[in-house]
Amino acid sequence: MDTSAEPKMIDIPAGQIVLSDRRTQRSWTVELAPYQLAAYPITQALYARIADQHPIAAYGDRLPVDSVSWWDAVRFCNALSQRDGFSPVYHFQAGGEEIEWDASADGYRLPTEAEWEYACRAGTTGPRYGPLDEIAWYRGNSTERIHEVCRKRHNPWGFHDTLGNVWEWCWDIYDAEVYGTYRVLRGGGWFDEHWSCRASVRRRSHPTFRVDDVGFRVARTATR
Repeated sequence: MDTSAEPKMIDIPAGQIVLSDRRTQRSWTVELAPYQLAAYPITQALYARIADQHPIAAYGDRLPVDSVSWWDAVRFCNALSQRDGFSPVYHFQAGGEEIEWDASADGYRLPTEAEWEYACRAGTTGPRYGPLDEIAWYRGNSTERIHEVCRKRHNPWGFHDTLGNVWEWCWDIYDAEVYGTYRVLRGGGWFDEHWSCRASVRRRSHPTFRVDDVGFRVARTATR
């Protein structure tokens, strides 16, 4: 698999996922239509090719791109869509500070957190789809640095690095009433303890936030 090149998209059928939040002790069910999700996070090589910049802390074509904000990620999705001849999903308004998701567009986008968790679990029901050291880079085995994608075992549906290595931006707002525009991060990163690298863990951050253990992967809505 040439992980420095184009994203490998995996087809996921319609399904259902129950999400939960430990802070609020709330759970809710989400029905999912068919979609596609990248098998691994966007790499530095692809990000540099599309965005024409290297916003990362450590260089390496097959490393996941890091130090990208949520806004950087959605702009990348539109740029990748335009390059590949798809309709951009995101429309920017009010000087680029507001955004709309065009559900009719066929381009690349960020996954919703329900889509992300459904793909991460891949039909499993535990906190992880396998032993943590076999599937993820985290504080216990990463030597406190980022690692190339696809070096750990994939889950039953073929997804790599959903847990550990870098946190991944999702589309969703975390809790508008309490945290305003903060967006959801999923998956845990190379500097996190084992308890943060679980399929259900939700983290939040401001959409302008950039740090060296946050990246993203892309999704697409299935077309008929």
